[in-house]
Amino acid sequence: MKLEIIKSLTKNFESYVKKTENGIEFWLARDLQYLLGYTEWRNFLNVVLKAKTACNVSGSKVADHFVDINKTIKMPKNAEKTVQVIKN
Repeated sequence: MKLEIIKSLTKNFESYVKKTENGIEFWLARDLQYLLGYTEWRNFLNVVLKAKTACNVSGSKVADHFVDINKTIKMPKNAEKTVQVIKN
């Protein structure tokens, strides 16, 4: 892969980083979903579940790397919907 492409992808990925009030960096899985080319949440959720399994098998605590949270999003006609979001 060309260096320019790698730099561009890294910059795009880093533009989605969030920070806790203590300065700890994290990403929301729904952001990563699109960055990694998944159009449907259910397909990306399978990837996240596999990553959680790999984390557990490697002896790491899943809760140290993945936090399940919910987020309210706006829908048409001023409706709102709560969706699952994972901080990782």
